[in-house]
Amino acid sequence: METIVMLSTTLLARKTVATLLAAASITALAGFAPAYGASAPLRGGVSTIDSQHTGHLAQERNKLTAVHVLTQLYERANLRVADRHIRADYIQHSPAIADGREAFKNFTRDLHTRYPNFKYNVKRVLAEGDLVMVHANPVNEPGTRGVAVLDIFRFDENGKIAEHWDTVQDVPATTANGNDMFGTVSNPNTNQPSGPAWQTPLSRRVVVGYFNTLLVDRNPDAVAYLDPKLYQHNPAVPNGTTDMREHLTTFFQQFPNVTADLKRVIADKDYVAVHFRYRLRPEDTGQAIMGIFRVERQPNGELKIIEHWDVIQNIPATSANGNTMF
Repeated sequence: METIVMLSTTLLARKTVATLLAAASITALAGFAPAYGASAPLRGGVSTIDSQHTGHLAQERNKLTAVHVLTQLYERANLRVADRHIRADYIQHSPAIADGREAFKNFTRDLHTRYPNFKYNVKRVLAEGDLVMVHANPVNEPGTRGVAVLDIFRFDENGKIAEHWDTVQDVPATTANGNDMFGTVSNPNTNQPSGPAWQTPLSRRVVVGYFNTLLVDRNPDAVAYLDPKLYQHNPAVPNGTTDMREHLTTFFQQFPNVTADLKRVIADKDYVAVHFRYRLRPEDTGQAIMGIFRVERQPNGELKIIEHWDVIQNIPATSANGNTMF
């Protein structure tokens, strides 16, 4: 994947997802200064979140459950955890694993057998309504870089995991921005959602507004949603927004049919996650992308996107479960 500054036609044709996505992620939270009372509609058939029936305590419980299940299954092959917390008719969207609880148990048992020192290394957890997102750095063996993974779990009304989506990407040796794919650079220096709960809908509005402006309307003015410092964790993209508007203008001229279908949004205080399908051309199979934005309140009261993480995966031609990645 190339950086935003490398926008030659040849490079774009090969590896543009990271750059546009990074730009998109960056622009999403920056604070295009929409009025807080104005709506930013979720265009493109986005899944709704049943937050009305999932209160704060249930969301915190679901966070703990998701992390517990991942670490116990992948690190200890504790299959009883799956029996307790995962529905038998579990719906799987990870293309490597079949539907059902038993298939997931078999997958984790086989992985633990091959890699007994496997660690999931959870970095941050977000929740809204019945959805939980986990950002992690799983490694097969100590000392290796491993992969970046973003998991989304949907919980049923009984607190059991009913459905799962993910994206997976290798962790590179170096990055264009000097940041790794997992840390936090902005303040407060915590990996977990922080700030007042009332910021959640405002953060969501900024990110969805950014996404619609950049990837639905294909409008370079989406850069206004971003803090000029923008700390970037997409390994192919440098920090900051210098010359981004000009690069995006060139990109949209060269690829006028780029599409991004937003599927899910999870907002948790100052963090907002998005899940979408990206295609450079309509005929492309495309990529499944999950991104996380951190929104910061500026001295003038505006909310801007200050930091961005993402995980990008090519959509395979076949799947072990027959479901899409969305």
